[in-house]
Amino acid sequence: MKWTNWGAEVPRILRHVQTYGYTTFSGEYDLNIIGVRSSNRRSGKFDDFLHVVYQELGDWIEEVYECTTDPSTSYHRVPLHATGVAIVKEGQYRGVWKLGKHRGLYKALVQTGGPITIYRDSNLDDIADYVDEDTGYFGINLHRAGRSSLMDNTKDFSAGCICIRSPLDYARFIRLCELQDENGKGSKYSFTLVREK
Repeated sequence: MKWTNWGAEVPRILRHVQTYGYTTFSGEYDLNIIGVRSSNRRSGKFDDFLHVVYQELGDWIEEVYECTTDPSTSYHRVPLHATGVAIVKEGQYRGVWKLGKHRGLYKALVQTGGPITIYRDSNLDDIADYVDEDTGYFGINLHRAGRSSLMDNTKDFSAGCICIRSPLDYARFIRLCELQDENGKGSKYSFTLVREK
């Protein structure tokens, strides 16, 4: 994890998100959850980043975690859906997640708050193709990879979900989500996904 205290200065990633016309959130623990997708379209690596930006005692704090915003190679080759593997489309999804259980097993952000737009990649190779859009409820969650160790590749952890590589980073992230709710900023969590510059 990379941690930065920006003081009173609005973090660069928030300024970048605002150039798209997307909403950003301010106030104590009102989380901005921003995925930055790598230009590498080949699946299997944690080569994306999740930026979590919030205010604490008036200062802007930014935490950055390694993640994947793309499905694992195994699901590219054998998708769970007949029309292809799900790949989240870049955009902003307001209130898309709530705290719940990923596959009923452990605390995660689960897609119960709103619809999300995905691409359906159906050619069964390990390169992401951004075609065939669909919008709805697909169980696109934000969860972790390994339970107790740092994974070298995405294995079969993501069938389209956003997946944090480090279990320690993930525990920290979930605590921040709890703090948003505890500080009266709501129990729904928005997600913004952009492509790396």
